Amino acid sequence: MKLEVVEKNIKSLLEEIGEDQNREGLKKTPHRVAKAYEFLTQGYHKNIKDVLNGAIFNEKYDEMVIVKDIDFYSLCEHHLLPFFGKVHIAYIPGGKIVGLSKIPRIVDVFARRLQVQERMTQQIADTIEEYLSPIGVGVVAEGYHMCMMMRGVQKQNSITTTSAMHGIFNSDARTRSEFLDLISLKKIL
Repeated sequence: MKLEVVEKNIKSLLEEIGEDQNREGLKKTPHRVAKAYEFLTQGYHKNIKDVLNGAIFNEKYDEMVIVKDIDFYSLCEHHLLPFFGKVHIAYIPGGKIVGLSKIPRIVDVFARRLQVQERMTQQIADTIEEYLSPIGVGVVAEGYHMCMMMRGVQKQNSITTTSAMHGIFNSDARTRSEFLDLISLKKIL
């Protein structure tokens, strides 16, 4: 990303909305915004293989593995406004497990792009399926969308929930129900 190009465009935007880009509080804003977008879109420059960094291990464990309440922050591709929330991920290993810290990193790769929640949810599930070949994977994302809260319908308390269920999570209602029940439990720690 060329920061100077983004800075120039932000200066134009400030001028277009009627601001004085030379006002003291705005002098460094174009640079700060460019740096913010560089951070908020870093997922475009991340490679899943590098993120996983060889942390996939052969293991005979065959019960559900769940990592829940993974915070995510993203930008809606329709309005460039934030949406944020929690992702819950489960998989049943088919002979391979992944280092647990890699699961939130996978979420970040896809959240740190211009995104829609539906696609992000599916991308996370597809990636886990591709790299681990599990018996099944389930992903549920719950998000607050500033484009719905700050503008448009202005519904501050609405939550958008999306899911992607692959393998046994899709074909077996009991497995899917177990996952959904477990992610709805209150925290015990």
